[in-house]
Amino acid sequence: MKGAGGPAEKVLRDLGIVRPEDIDLEVVAWHLGAKVKYRPLNTCEARIVGREDRAIITVDNRKLAERQRYSVGHELGHWHHHRGRCLICRSEEIGSFKISALDPERVADGYASDLLMPQYLFKPVARSFRKLNVAALRQIKAAFSVSLTAAAFRIMESDQFAAMLVVHNQQGRRYFFGARSVPGRWFPKDELDQESHAFDMLFGKAAEMAHPRKIGADAWFDRAEAQKFEILEQSFALPGDEVATLLIIEDEDMLEEVQEKRR
Repeated sequence: MKGAGGPAEKVLRDLGIVRPEDIDLEVVAWHLGAKVKYRPLNTCEARIVGREDRAIITVDNRKLAERQRYSVGHELGHWHHHRGRCLICRSEEIGSFKISALDPERVADGYASDLLMPQYLFKPVARSFRKLNVAALRQIKAAFSVSLTAAAFRIMESDQFAAMLVVHNQQGRRYFFGARSVPGRWFPKDELDQESHAFDMLFGKAAEMAHPRKIGADAWFDRAEAQKFEILEQSFALPGDEVATLLIIEDEDMLEEVQEKRR
């Protein structure tokens, strides 16, 4: 996790921003020497063209407003970290969790997260939640004007809860990410178990879950010891016929068992 001294957060502090609703990305961009324009883009989702200390960021105005905000933050990340390089940001690269952490796109994503959800504003909001669920993610989404997946990634990064988010479509698992406190052996299955609510949503058109429910861990993890545990699951729909599932681990033995073997 980046500290409060990160470059994106420093910009916000320099501008005197003390509330999430005051994060105006066009103002931030202007402060950094970039002007933001919105128009349809066919070959990419966003791009930045700069010379010396001035740049123009162009964002596809057909995307959801929260996606456009993230794209602006992403391009400002390139402006800070990769100035002078020619980079075109496609939809599948912005906010992708499948590419290397050292990839320029992931670096720009990190800057965007720090800009949209700076730790000095995010931590007080996150600490107000006693339990993790989709309702909490939606509160973060509303407070910071970000997507549910961006909110989930930030809360996982905080490691406040032992949890992970797993995203599937009908072809199988697309990606997942989890808190550092979740041991690496708890690697989610590629295919959805028929006992999972996510399966019912993808293939049976079931409604979203109002609250997390208990399910055997072996429905999600293909390990023999998973049969001994229960976890909480809560699924919700994403654009593009995808379903995301929040998996919450409350059984300390499920976490401590692996930690003991690593000693």
